[in-house]
Amino acid sequence: MASPRRDVPGVLAEYERHLAAERNLAPHTVRAYLTDVAGLLEHADRLGTSDVSDLDLRTLRSWLAHQQVTGRSRTTLARRATAVRVFTAWLARTGRIPTDVGASLRSPKARQTLPPVLRQDEAAQLIAAAAGLADDGSPTGLRDCAMLELLYATGVRVGELVALDLDDVDRGRNVIRVLGKGRKERTVPFGQPAAEALDAWLTRGRPQLLAPRSGAALFLGARGGRIDQRAVRTVVHRRIADVPGAPDLGPHGLRHTAATHLLEGGADLRSVQELLGHASLATTQLYTHVSADRLRQAYRQAHPRA
Repeated sequence: MASPRRDVPGVLAEYERHLAAERNLAPHTVRAYLTDVAGLLEHADRLGTSDVSDLDLRTLRSWLAHQQVTGRSRTTLARRATAVRVFTAWLARTGRIPTDVGASLRSPKARQTLPPVLRQDEAAQLIAAAAGLADDGSPTGLRDCAMLELLYATGVRVGELVALDLDDVDRGRNVIRVLGKGRKERTVPFGQPAAEALDAWLTRGRPQLLAPRSGAALFLGARGGRIDQRAVRTVVHRRIADVPGAPDLGPHGLRHTAATHLLEGGADLRSVQELLGHASLATTQLYTHVSADRLRQAYRQAHPRA
């Protein structure tokens, strides 16, 4: 029987199946984990550790230290440490190593930075500008308006937006069915402005771009296929550039904006967590810091004794 290290392709193939089938991770997350683990095994090989069964905590720490020396950010280090811990736990559970050597691995905590967001008046200007582009009835203008309305109304991720199909939209109840991280499904409501923009796109815009390759995709690209994430990012950056003084945001910035405005409007954390599809409430709590920071800034600017 080949040793685990010498059969790296086989081990990684089984690990990939574990990540995808058992842990239900998204394809891009699976790729990131596999890339990190492959880097660790290459580093171990250079240190003379030829078998997976010989991995130890010193080797793991050496790999992380090398990442830090080569300029990797704290966020990257934290993610790679997580990838290694998941890998060594799997190795131990499947009997490939006697003990989980990664259980004691620590990494620098990623700094939580306050994401830039649009003010409510800037968001209104963005949507108004997009609606103006749709006035000429062009299919791309109608599509862009509907996408911006939906991104801001729901706070969905760009990957979730482009994955939407026609039957994921309930136009009677004004909700969309979203398949999020970990393949978890959730239902997210949207308001009347987004509903009107969607109706305009579906009745007057989408039929003009419809092609044999369109399938059930809700949003289509210029050639009729399902629109991709890069095209959506381009649309968002271009339209936000038309708003004077607004920070340069992509689709994820609109997600931050939606969450911030929900909390500023009085929504509770649990509801926002459910809407955004956060697995942890701690992730949603970041937006309370955003709101508090904006409140302090407004106080300093407006109060005579600030």
